[in-house]
Amino acid sequence: MKLERIQIVTKRTSAKYKIDRRMGENIWGRPKSPVNRREYGPGQHGQRRKAKVSDFGLQLRAKQKLKGYYGDLTEKQFKKIFKEADRVKGDTGENLIGLLERRLDAVVYRAKFVPTIFAARQFVNHGHVRVNGKKVNIASYRVREGDVVEVRDRSKQMAAILEATQLPERDVPDYMDVDHSKLTATFTRTPGLSDVPYPVLMEPNLVIEYYAQN
Repeated sequence: MKLERIQIVTKRTSAKYKIDRRMGENIWGRPKSPVNRREYGPGQHGQRRKAKVSDFGLQLRAKQKLKGYYGDLTEKQFKKIFKEADRVKGDTGENLIGLLERRLDAVVYRAKFVPTIFAARQFVNHGHVRVNGKKVNIASYRVREGDVVEVRDRSKQMAAILEATQLPERDVPDYMDVDHSKLTATFTRTPGLSDVPYPVLMEPNLVIEYYAQN
């Protein structure tokens, strides 16, 4: 159990900080993010004066930021979700956010069962989570409205969980009903962009523009 705690807490720590620096923003709102101290990018040329970003550059950045926020999804994974959002009736940008928030790893992260989205993916993959009483170990599993997500009984005393529930820098959003005493979370409704507590500005409209031109 102690070994597993170490893996969950430290998994991809350097990767998520690298994403922050590449974006130049603290996209998860973490107090230890390096961009809280430095506002320039990684590498020896990171402090050069920033050139004006093209429309394509802004679109690409918006895609990379949203993709990175959800655990640095692969391009194939992200594009598949985008295409589904585009096929569904309604606003594509809102649909995209809704589909991303319905991922099981995102729900586990939002519920504050783990400290990071990367830890959430690992937590699900290791079989610590149940949906409606059944074990689900696929991070991309899509939760439906009314589904109950819970931490399995023998995992409830893990130190990483106890630490995550006390994190002050983020709150549980109102489209989830969470009971930290029982470590259960009910996904009550699919959110739109304005419902999701992103620490930074997300621009799914630019993501749509990116895929429309590429």
